Amino acid sequence: MNDKLLVETAVLAGEIMLISGAEIFRVENTIDHILRKAGRETAEAIVFSTGIFASLNDSTIEAITVARRVTIRSTNLNRIYLVNDISRKFCEELITVEEAYGKLKEIKNIVQYHRRVKDIGVMGVAVFFTLLLGGSAKDCLAAAVTGAVLAGAMEVSAKIRLNDFCANGFCAFLLAFITLLVGKWVIPGINSDMIIIGAIMPLVPGVIFTTAIRDILNGDYASGAARVLEAVVIALSIAVGVGAAMGLFQWGIGGRLI
Repeated sequence: MNDKLLVETAVLAGEIMLISGAEIFRVENTIDHILRKAGRETAEAIVFSTGIFASLNDSTIEAITVARRVTIRSTNLNRIYLVNDISRKFCEELITVEEAYGKLKEIKNIVQYHRRVKDIGVMGVAVFFTLLLGGSAKDCLAAAVTGAVLAGAMEVSAKIRLNDFCANGFCAFLLAFITLLVGKWVIPGINSDMIIIGAIMPLVPGVIFTTAIRDILNGDYASGAARVLEAVVIALSIAVGVGAAMGLFQWGIGGRLI
């Protein structure tokens, strides 16, 4: 077995899982299982929320160490499932390391949903959360408009590569400001607060916070604390964005200009 390719395969599996929002202990466990198939004396993996270190060593070989920095984070449970499935098949010797590496490369580059499908999903979240909060038909219609604006703002943020704080703040600001504009001039009488709350749900870091708690409970305190801080920063950016939009609207349109 090609030890170098084995380590690269293990690190690639861990990288995909870490990018997709998997818990630290799950990532380390997957990497460890793959590395142990080499049958070497030392097979170690250390995973943080921003990086992976994997090492394979034996008295008969030169030590192999791979470090991989992870800067992109999202939530994709389907990718985590696919990587776990490949890991199990490889450990059960149903596929070779070359096949496993090739399949992992495909998973990393696969596009599960087209951009327009994601946009519709964002609109749907805004509409149905507004409905869940007791919104009327007019509120749901306004939420659909706000959701479309949010989807566009998320695409723009990704294209110009804004950091998480700025991206979420920008999206929150835009959706809140547009909601207030729609309520004043397009569909009067809507519940703007309810629509804003429903529309920001795609930005809320609920999964990140849950994963952080699981990391802490599993003893990965550094990674868990980092993810808690990430969730807090995202929540603060959303609050700042919505607050800035409401303040600007009140000052410019709701107050002095009218």
